Amino acid sequence: MTFKKYIYFLLTALTLFACSSNNKKEEQETANTWEEVLQDAKGKTVTFMMWQGDPLINKYIQGYVVPEVKQQFDITLNVIGGQGNDIVNTLMTEIQAGNETSEVDMMWINGETFYQLRQIDALYGPFTEKLPNNQYIDWNNPFISIDFQQQVAGYECPWGNVQMAFIYNSDKVKNPPLTMEALEEWVKANPGKFTIGNDFTGMTLLKSWLIHLAGGASSLDGKFDQQKYDQLSKKLWDYINRIKPYFWNEGKTFPASVAQMHQLFASGELWFTMSNNDSEVDNKIQQQVFAETSRAYVPETGSIQNSHYLGIVKHAGNKNAAMVVCNFLISPEAQTKKMQPQVWGDGTVLSIDKLPEEWQKKFKEIPGRENSPPRVDIQHLALKEPAPEYMMKLFEDFRKEVINQ
Repeated sequence: MTFKKYIYFLLTALTLFACSSNNKKEEQETANTWEEVLQDAKGKTVTFMMWQGDPLINKYIQGYVVPEVKQQFDITLNVIGGQGNDIVNTLMTEIQAGNETSEVDMMWINGETFYQLRQIDALYGPFTEKLPNNQYIDWNNPFISIDFQQQVAGYECPWGNVQMAFIYNSDKVKNPPLTMEALEEWVKANPGKFTIGNDFTGMTLLKSWLIHLAGGASSLDGKFDQQKYDQLSKKLWDYINRIKPYFWNEGKTFPASVAQMHQLFASGELWFTMSNNDSEVDNKIQQQVFAETSRAYVPETGSIQNSHYLGIVKHAGNKNAAMVVCNFLISPEAQTKKMQPQVWGDGTVLSIDKLPEEWQKKFKEIPGRENSPPRVDIQHLALKEPAPEYMMKLFEDFRKEVINQ
């Protein structure tokens, strides 16, 4: 589906939703106090749609979160697979069908998915201020309070914060390239050992490059600019197509997922992979997926830093129970757990200084990174996400200008 057709589809769905809303029952109101929320949540089942492409993340959810919310709150967490377009298409279909209750209660989202769901009025909110643990979220951090140039505005709850990084095999790559020019030289000198994924991670790299070509940090802040995109993307496609013949498989095909990229890297076919999580290299080494000589870094051109979030469906049947799950996932307990490299290594969205002293101490005791740079050393290279249309256009044009050439 092209970008224009997709936007048309979104607007059509929104119109249908507006026309049918008068025929629906009044939306279920959530409880007034947190005690009432907790009481209403007991015995409920919450269906959580999320990306399930990483075994450690799945283990964190199934082995820790699911039993904890059951034990602490008597909530059954039913986790189902789905991300991005899966989520949008599911909710759009329900809205068009006039369904009063969604099959999904909450989702793992960010960026362009947040944008699309807001366009079709599919998100419940604002709800984050109702969560007791909201007091600990680092709302002063623009990488947390703003999602792809959009104010979160209480319609999604921050869950984790990460920065994109290159991962390389230090046995094979002695001096990893730090600029786009140096990468071009390296790729041409080492044919077949580098590529770009045709997925969210690959497009995040392309956004980083687009921002660099535009002039660096903050150069693409604000609303989507078609004229600016056209000028910059031409330079981007020229650059990629110059080195495409030296990519893995001679640039004839591109990995469909970051998992496939990781597999090619682990087998030695690629000497580089990449991750939206700057600390992922450590947990992949601990899983014995990557060689112990694997290292992560952020090039001088900078990389996208963003947060990922939890959203609740507007026509969910169990909003109160979903809020309880969200509140648990941003608790100091759950955040310290997933921040541990051997568990997930996901960056926290909490402001450590706001926490009680006992939790500040626990966060400071989390084992440090061994094979990726400390966040403090790469923060100055962090780039803000541009407006969601940039990513949507890059997805469409990468296929047209690179893959199909």
